[in-house]
Formats: sequence, structure tokens, C-alpha cells
Amino acid sequence: MAELVRRQLTAQSLRRPIGMMLVLGGATLWGVSGNVAQYLFETQHINAGWLTSVRMLTAGVLLLVLTQFGKERRMTWSIWKSGRSASGILIFGLIGMIGAQYTYFEAVAAGNAATATLLQYLSPVLIMLYLIICRCKKPSTTEIAAIFTALLGVFLIATKGHPDHLSIAPLAVFWGLLAALGGAIYATQPGKLLKQFGAGVVVGWGMVIGGTAMSIFYPPLSFHGTVSVQSTVGIVFVILFGTLLAFYLYLASLNYLKPIETSLLGCAEPLSAALVSVVWMHVPFTLFDWLGAACIIGTVVMLTVTRKNGN
Repeated sequence: MAELVRRQLTAQSLRRPIGMMLVLGGATLWGVSGNVAQYLFETQHINAGWLTSVRMLTAGVLLLVLTQFGKERRMTWSIWKSGRSASGILIFGLIGMIGAQYTYFEAVAAGNAATATLLQYLSPVLIMLYLIICRCKKPSTTEIAAIFTALLGVFLIATKGHPDHLSIAPLAVFWGLLAALGGAIYATQPGKLLKQFGAGVVVGWGMVIGGTAMSIFYPPLSFHGTVSVQSTVGIVFVILFGTLLAFYLYLASLNYLKPIETSLLGCAEPLSAALVSVVWMHVPFTLFDWLGAACIIGTVVMLTVTRKNGN
């Protein structure tokens, strides 16, 4: 009996470390994937739209196949049996998924992975502003502070402390802010679908729908770029490790940690993107860039903690 209790206590004590490793692993893979995409755009001359199309189609099909081996297998086709859920998944795929994936890759192509990932992380601020406007409520002190902190972060990254000129391409800022908007829609629109059908089914179909729509403009078989071992390895990494494995590591972490904890630890994504950009892609990251990154990540932490406390 004592041995059984000891084993249960040991297993319980390992839950948090395991959960932390899972979510940090997923977030890090997402961050590294952005840099691999940047490498493909800059050195292998691969188009951002084409990579988005191939990534979503391939990863989406693989996700749906994997759901057949889990508890969500009965839900895979059920999502199409109701007009409301069918229209919801179509909207998610065409607006939420493309809005988050394609704009992010265009932001990477126009600038770099670190900047694109940081700008995309402004999506919680946009969600907060949307809720404030829709509910017609006065923003709290924390929410006001979050807005100004986020704006300061964008200012520092975009100008590097010199307000008289932009230090990054205007297109990078444009696509990065669109990626934040897409991320906000991605995070909020499929809420009911996620509860009813599960993340694997919803994200899998969303990717397939978004990838199919993108294929009209960027056919997967119409490849333009450098055919090499490097480009092949890079594309496979983005699809399998930066999308499929990262997604499942994040989902698995929810079995060990609370959602609030996974959200906070998910901030490892922009940090890993920035570090890999500096070390591998040799992107110059100044003190102002790091300060801007701290502001944006601090905003996410601030809003997440506020949401936990119910403010």
C-alpha cells in the first residue's frame, strides 16, 4: 500500500514538469519553424503563398488521419452533419486559418521571423479591444496599461527608438498586424466548435479548407523555387515539426497543465523565434528590439493573468 501511494505521489509530482516540457517543446518548434520559413523564402526562393498552401493541406490531412486513432474519430465527419457547424468550420478555414497562416508567412517574407512572431502576438490585445467595444464597458486599468505597453512594443520594434523613420519594411509591419488580426479570429471564432468536436477535428478541417482555397491561387504542384536537399528538408520540417508535432505537443500539455499555464509558457514561441533569428539567420536584434519584445510578451502575460483572476 505504501509503495502504491509513493508511486502515485511520484507520478503526480512529475505532471507539471512533463506538461512544461511539452508546451515549451511545442512553442519552441513554432518559433524555429518561422525561421526555417524565412530561410526557405530568402535562400531557396520559395513563395510564401505556396508554402502556406502545401503546409495547410498536408498538415490538415495528417491531422484528420491521426484523429481516427483517438477519441475524436467519431467527430471527424459529424461536423458536416449540421448546417451551423458546417458553416462555422468553413468560416474558420477561409478566414481564421488563412488569416493566421498566410499573413504570418508574408510577414516573415517581408521582414523576419522574429518580428513577424512578435507582431502576431498582439492578437490578445485585439481580442481585448473587441470585447471592450462589443460589451460597451469601460476598460480596466490593467487593460489600458496593456494597450499602451503593446503600442510601445510595436513602436520600439518598428523604429528601434528613432521615431523619425521605420527600421523595418512597412510591408512587414502591415502583414504582421494582419497576422495579429488573423490570430485573434483564429483564437475566438471556433470556440463552440472546439468544445463540441475537439481541436484535432476543427484544426484539421480548417487547414484542409484553407489549404484548398489557397491552392486555387498557389497550386501545390506548381513549384517555383530551388529544388535542393535544403529546401526539401525545410518544407518537411515546417509541415511535420513546425505544424503537426508542435500542435500535438501543445494539446498534450493540456492534460498536465491548466490552460492559463500553457498560455503563459507559450510565450516561449516569440523568444525562440528571436533567439534563432539572431544565432542562425544573423538578424540584427538591438536593445530596442529586445525591449519591444519584452513589452509585447509582458502584455500577453498581463492579459492572461487578468483573465485568470476574472478582472
